Amino acid sequence: MDDSTREQIEAAVFRWLVSHLRERTGAQNIDMMIAAGFCRNCLGDWFREAAAERGVTLNKEDARAEIYGMPQDEWKRRYQKEVTPEQQAAFTIASGSEAAGRKK
Repeated sequence: MDDSTREQIEAAVFRWLVSHLRERTGAQNIDMMIAAGFCRNCLGDWFREAAAERGVTLNKEDARAEIYGMPQDEWKRRYQKEVTPEQQAAFTIASGSEAAGRKK
């Protein structure tokens, strides 16, 4: 597979992932962080960093809106639930055992 084709496939997969997360509003960021070590916020931050590497300046809010499909504050009002003590404990354990949210 040539580099151009790989890049096109990777871009399509990213768009699918973002669309998938927009449709699954019940998937809470805290649960994603516990299970996978990243969440919608991380994707938005990575989007902003990748843009900056290509000379495009985005602020954090605009980059995260690209992932959420709306301003993050609006998404939080509509869909975010309070973090339970159990989720917080699980997050503490998970983030202590790996660098949660870091790209590599």
